[in-house]
Amino acid sequence: MNIKQLSREFNEAIYDTDRDRALRLIHDAVANGVTPEEVVFDVVIPAIEQTVKLVGTGAELNLAQHFMTSQISSEVTEEMVRRFKKAPEILGHIVIGTARGDLHTLGKRIVIGCLQAHMVESTDLGVNVPPERFVDEAVAHHAQVIGISAMMVHTARGEEGCLKVRQILHERGLEDRIKIIVGGAPYRFDRQLYQTVQADAWAEDAISAGKTIVELIRGAKP
Repeated sequence: MNIKQLSREFNEAIYDTDRDRALRLIHDAVANGVTPEEVVFDVVIPAIEQTVKLVGTGAELNLAQHFMTSQISSEVTEEMVRRFKKAPEILGHIVIGTARGDLHTLGKRIVIGCLQAHMVESTDLGVNVPPERFVDEAVAHHAQVIGISAMMVHTARGEEGCLKVRQILHERGLEDRIKIIVGGAPYRFDRQLYQTVQADAWAEDAISAGKTIVELIRGAKP
């Protein structure tokens, strides 16, 4: 099976949330000479990008499809990276969590699943995260990005969310080194809300967040 055919069939498998088929396709391909590097960079990452395109065209992808796409992509990437002939270069690091007062987890779990394929390390801070912890953990892990998820308007706009994280970064002189991305339902309903809460960027959905996070990492100053 060539890469083009593998990519097409892998896309079909993850769109159908068929984990077993997706893994079988990858294992068979590697057994027949496809390299782990080709799997990650020529199959998995394009599959994620294809999902983003489908979202952009208005295709209906339910939460199960979003979640399984990220989980399968993450699982395949983790296995293939261990087989790389040369350790891959890690692009950067993000600390990610749900804002204080918010206990939703699915969105950030999907983001974390997708980031691994983009060679971005992540530290999951969990839920109900105080603003000071976002900044402290970002500094401790030399992260270029802080990701703040919120599923309720009052936690997105609240004084213990992104606004406070921005204030702390400003007070510590870290705004050039550490960027903020936000996401969640409130930002989809109000597309200017990320500016109101002083974030650097927002992502419409968990899967497309990967591309935006990569751009923020590249724009952060060392």
